Amino acid sequence: MALNNEPIENVPLGEEVDDDAMDEVPLEPQANRRGSSANVIRSRVVEQLGLLDQIIPASRVLHGFNMVGEITKGEISLSVDMSDTVQNTKFHVIGGDMRYNALLGRPWIHSIRAVPSTLHQMMKFPTKDGITTIYGE
Repeated sequence: MALNNEPIENVPLGEEVDDDAMDEVPLEPQANRRGSSANVIRSRVVEQLGLLDQIIPASRVLHGFNMVGEITKGEISLSVDMSDTVQNTKFHVIGGDMRYNALLGRPWIHSIRAVPSTLHQMMKFPTKDGITTIYGE
């Protein structure tokens, strides 16, 4: 039985699924199925800000794009000012090295109602003065 890349739940009941056909079913990566995302900040940055005492201990495992897990050191709440739009944001503090000082994930993007474009390296979001556009590096 050929599945023609149909999801496995579309197989009619009572029909057997060929084990070889199972190899053809595309599966999304684990992170995409859960739709998870997080705001992340390096512990070194928190230290440089002099805010280590504000970290709330909380041990969670965050998985990167390569699905390697890293245990967080805790959480911290920081004010993020983006073009005069200030949003109190919870960050997961990690000790490992990453390319950026902090990453703003889907929770923050949704909270300011932003529309990001990775293709154009920019983001638009509504403010009291209209639509604001922020460009990347």
